[in-house]
Amino acid sequence: MRERTAERPLTMTEVETLEGVRLAAGGRTAGGERVWRGRWARVGIIFAVWTVLAFFFTGQLYYTRLLSERPMTWRDAASQQFIYPYLWAVGTIITLWLANRFPLEGARWLRHLLLQLVFATAFVFVISGSFHVIYHLLYVQGPGKTYAAWTTLQWIIFNSSENYGIYGLLLLLNQVFRVLRRFREGELRASRLQTQLTRAQLEALKMQLQPHFLFNTLHSISALLHRDPDAADRMIARLGDFLRLTLDNSGAQEVSLRKELEFLTCYLEIERVRFQDRLTTRLDVDPGALDAPVPNLILQPIVENAIRHGVAQTRGAGRVEISAKRENGSLRIRVRDNGPGLRAITRPDDGLREGLGLSNTRARLEQLYGAAHRFELENAPDGGLLVTLEIPAAAGAPA
Repeated sequence: MRERTAERPLTMTEVETLEGVRLAAGGRTAGGERVWRGRWARVGIIFAVWTVLAFFFTGQLYYTRLLSERPMTWRDAASQQFIYPYLWAVGTIITLWLANRFPLEGARWLRHLLLQLVFATAFVFVISGSFHVIYHLLYVQGPGKTYAAWTTLQWIIFNSSENYGIYGLLLLLNQVFRVLRRFREGELRASRLQTQLTRAQLEALKMQLQPHFLFNTLHSISALLHRDPDAADRMIARLGDFLRLTLDNSGAQEVSLRKELEFLTCYLEIERVRFQDRLTTRLDVDPGALDAPVPNLILQPIVENAIRHGVAQTRGAGRVEISAKRENGSLRIRVRDNGPGLRAITRPDDGLREGLGLSNTRARLEQLYGAAHRFELENAPDGGLLVTLEIPAAAGAPA
């Protein structure tokens, strides 16, 4: 029997993993019915693991005896070899509970260690002693073979190192999984905090754009109010439409390209009132790209930059072209104007002089997509500024 029990501690990894999963999942915080259902499932898995071990020990005993002068049936071998594993299956459940009730950490770790030593001693006596009594009553008891308590004590002492080893391994594995669980929970908390920070930063950037656009539009309305009241009235109406669309999607970081183009159309109508015949626009959008998700209010500051530094800097007719299409798993959007190009936004030190709109656009794209996006400003081949925005094209899009 000693050779059989020596292998048993190696299986506690699987058993302790189950307990670690239970604690990591926060079973105590779930609904009562779900908690109990989870507990019974864990009990079932623990017994299943020990049952597999019992079959292994049964085969070991059966084939060993098969090669000896006293062979036995598989049933007799199983009836003997299932006792110890099932006693330790019950012991495993209790041990894991004690290991988490009195963990070997914190300010009371030494006190808990002494308590665990007491518990381990109790397990050695109860499990090993119970096995010896049951085994004797089932397979040894008979004429001239009465039970003697000293033989049970002898058995307990003889197998004590193995049973202490099993209990100690359970404590060690429990502690390891507690540390791993805290590490995973720390990573999860850090990830959630980073997500919340990113969301807050995106909201702040988006909120900066709205007053920026509103200020510019109100300034244009003020300029037209006495010079062209009808045009100012039309601009106010378009501004109302734009603000309504903005409020409808105020909580969304991403919208469909179709919805974004609705915003842009309202904005362009406002600008066409302002520039009248000096501004022409052209949209060339692949119908298959309309459902692709894009950052909310991402096109307006780009087009505003094209109008402000392109059309406004041109004495003749100004033109802004917007194109969008899916290509190689990405959504490519281009905004082109016929203005002076990069020199209109180039500083004396050759750096780009990007306003609030473009700088916030860069920041939002970096927060949302990281290295998976492309945002470039360059001179168009036949004059003007070409802005290229490329982001991952998901299958679906927000409504």
